[in-house]
Amino acid sequence: MDDTGLFELGGGQPRAGGGDATAGETFAAPLQDAPLAVRMRPRTLDELVGQDHLLTPGAPLRRLVEGDSPMSVVLWGPPGCGKTTIAHLVAGATDRRFVAMSALSAGVKDVRAVIDTARRTRRSGGAQTVLFIDEVHRFSKTQQDSLLAAVEDRTVTLLAATTENPYFSVISPLLSRCVLLTLQPLDDDAVRLLLRRAVTDERGLGGAVTLAADAEDHLVRLAGGDTRKALTALEAAAGGAQAQGAAEIDLATAEKAVDVAALRYDRAGDEHYDVVSAFIKSMRGSDVDAALHWLARMLVAGEDARFIARRMVIFASEDVGMADPMALVVANAAAAAVEYVGLPEVQLNLAQAVIHLATAPKSNAVTTAIFAAMGDVRSGTGGPVPRHLRDAHYQGSKGLGHGVGYAYPHDDARGVVAQQYPPDGVVGRDYYRPTSHGAERPVAERLARLRRIVRAGAAGSAPEGRSAPEGRSTPGKPPSEKS
Repeated sequence: MDDTGLFELGGGQPRAGGGDATAGETFAAPLQDAPLAVRMRPRTLDELVGQDHLLTPGAPLRRLVEGDSPMSVVLWGPPGCGKTTIAHLVAGATDRRFVAMSALSAGVKDVRAVIDTARRTRRSGGAQTVLFIDEVHRFSKTQQDSLLAAVEDRTVTLLAATTENPYFSVISPLLSRCVLLTLQPLDDDAVRLLLRRAVTDERGLGGAVTLAADAEDHLVRLAGGDTRKALTALEAAAGGAQAQGAAEIDLATAEKAVDVAALRYDRAGDEHYDVVSAFIKSMRGSDVDAALHWLARMLVAGEDARFIARRMVIFASEDVGMADPMALVVANAAAAAVEYVGLPEVQLNLAQAVIHLATAPKSNAVTTAIFAAMGDVRSGTGGPVPRHLRDAHYQGSKGLGHGVGYAYPHDDARGVVAQQYPPDGVVGRDYYRPTSHGAERPVAERLARLRRIVRAGAAGSAPEGRSAPEGRSTPGKPPSEKS
């Protein structure tokens, strides 16, 4: 690679006589001392593991790799899922001129130079140009704008790769000119297959060492769906084993090679549920340090950050509720950060949200309120909508008595009036019973005043403050307790 950050390959062969801004090295065969992840990069589409949802016959990704489609594509996926591998496979198509560019080092001048060369080549009857831009989200708006016309008229076929959500990181005009393909992290079986292939394949370790089952499990878990990470760890472990004169990579060698102890954590087994249960209970118990430990346990073990964020969003209403209404806002912000920022940086956002949730005042009044209300509905308690609350916008509704007698709260200086809102069967029922914790204390005081005004003289009113029937105000364990 030269200092422009460009590679070029034409017709499957290295570009000859480089001298302009697009000259550089090619996507050539890796050297023997290249990293294991580079040496084991698939050479054909059939060797590609994972992304089966994009590789069916006629699918855009297959058509792109096989050279049957000139469409521009944005590849969005986490590190190690195969974006650069796909670029290498496209580069191998012999009827196309391929130029690779890193958004980390290239600028508008470089982009325009590639486009100008592509236009001249196209007008002279030469090969179509495929422009691969890695880390396209690092391009500024101006740099992305410089691609629009060339992508629009297919002067170049754009192949852009990003780990960031393209709806936030790629400008809309460019995104609308491309097909967006979402790549998924490889599952454990796929990573395991690639590790075993690397151990035996001549391009990899060539059988120089074997891999113990528990060491393999550790590397799979450590990878978290990132094949590059898995193969890098394998290479380090193999070097450690050979330095000790061992013919097998055991668990201890694998742990030392990557400086991460194997965790007893099965994302599909009991340990998964035990750890997340401890995580929830620690936040509920306001032990912030324990909650951070369990969060760290899940993150290091490769737990899906979206799963963690979902549990925190649930917790914010289930166990904090109105005692700190901002808890739900914070939890939702952390969940959004998982999609917008991604790992590893989002671990900071998750940690901040955990600290907020664990230290917040606690109340399960929201949980008991909705469960009590749903209990009444399921038991048939209730009745029809009161006539004065029924829809009165259609012709003839007034003749049915709909809306007659409805008191408009904004007509009262207090903004609240005496009026029956629930059906007759649950008049006077107190579903929501706020605590005196945190921000819920003033809510409780305000609620008492509101209930006195609203229920004053209401038809069929029950004695003041009647609660949900016995057994319904605490309707069993909330969802997180069942995990």
